[in-house]
Amino acid sequence: MLEVIADWVTYSVFKLIPGSQAAAGMQFFVYDLIKIYLLILLIVTVISFIRSYLPPHRIKKVLSRQKFASGNIIAALLGAVTPFCSCSSIPLFIGFLEAEIPLGIAFSFLITSPLVNEIAFILMGGTFGWKIAWLYAFSGIVLGILGGLLIGRFKLSKEILIKFDGNGKEAKVSGKLPGSFEERIRFSVSKALGIFKRLWLVIAIGVGLGAVIHGYVPAEFFQYYLGNGSLWAVPLAVLAGVPMYSNSATIVPIVFALTTKGVSLGTALAFMMAVAGLSLPEAVMLKKVMSAKLLGIFFGSVALGIMLIGFLFNALF
Repeated sequence: MLEVIADWVTYSVFKLIPGSQAAAGMQFFVYDLIKIYLLILLIVTVISFIRSYLPPHRIKKVLSRQKFASGNIIAALLGAVTPFCSCSSIPLFIGFLEAEIPLGIAFSFLITSPLVNEIAFILMGGTFGWKIAWLYAFSGIVLGILGGLLIGRFKLSKEILIKFDGNGKEAKVSGKLPGSFEERIRFSVSKALGIFKRLWLVIAIGVGLGAVIHGYVPAEFFQYYLGNGSLWAVPLAVLAGVPMYSNSATIVPIVFALTTKGVSLGTALAFMMAVAGLSLPEAVMLKKVMSAKLLGIFFGSVALGIMLIGFLFNALF
């Protein structure tokens, strides 16, 4: 059905020539845009309904009782179901620290939250297939668990610059959620529509950029610089992604277009994870919370984990 609509828009509405670069780009744009829009409206509604049973203050309460690996696992899973980018997850991360949640557990949330969420999962599934989406989500959660465990082992609590004495101002992580079933349904639909209103233009821009790459940029360009034969492809992709700041709604369509041009899946995903999970704005915000030493350990361990995931996906696919 979506292919029929894409063909109709491409050849009947815009009257583009079959086989041309413009036609290829337009088909890519229309098909992916409609598919992503429908998936977001449907799945975000379901996820929002589930999340209505998980108020932020309850999340803090649960995590504050956890110790060792169990806490890291729960924090990473909670990060995966919260719709935060790298910067917007920082206030909740600070709230966790104030609640005296162990540092490693708090970092498991901070690592996973921007990498894995329903938007990223929807876009990955609709673009690359659900097998890849599940593997991506699993790898992001594992990265959060292991990264948090690693940082927790270093005993770096003294590197946190904000000190809490029990009377400080708490980060605003509480919020009133609906009670009845009907209220939860209205809440879920409202959340889905609200997210759609905020993201529809960003998604269209991302798909549009992906369509331009798909239709006009020669495959040889990407094969030369980021081809499968280069051992430096994954590290270069991570380094290229760090200065950028975007969310998965923008970057997934671009990543898909890169893979159609010959860039290996692991290299493209490493770029996407670096853009989503490691960014200069995030570093600037975190520098006010933690020392340069801890910030370097955080960025270094996550970057290394992303590279390993990129190499793994390249080996598998």
